[in-house]
Amino acid sequence: MPVSVRIPTILRTYTGGESEVTASGATLAEVLDDLDGSYNGIKGRILDESGALRRFVNVYVGNDDVRFLDNLDTPTPDGTQVSVIPAVAGG
Repeated sequence: MPVSVRIPTILRTYTGGESEVTASGATLAEVLDDLDGSYNGIKGRILDESGALRRFVNVYVGNDDVRFLDNLDTPTPDGTQVSVIPAVAGG
């Protein structure tokens, strides 16, 4: 069973307007690779040129921010929900 990936509005142009898609992989890195295989270019909006999470993008596996887990090596067991959430700044 694949994982479910919640897509923010700003990235839905890559998914044909879909707010939730599926992808496969044992880690977040593998899920993002699979996601990019189906929706070309989306990974480049989540990761920077060095392959790290972009500064203003938060990714959660389940309810946990991957920056406080294993970043891209965070396990993504079958049935897990991955959420990509753009950070909101302002003041």
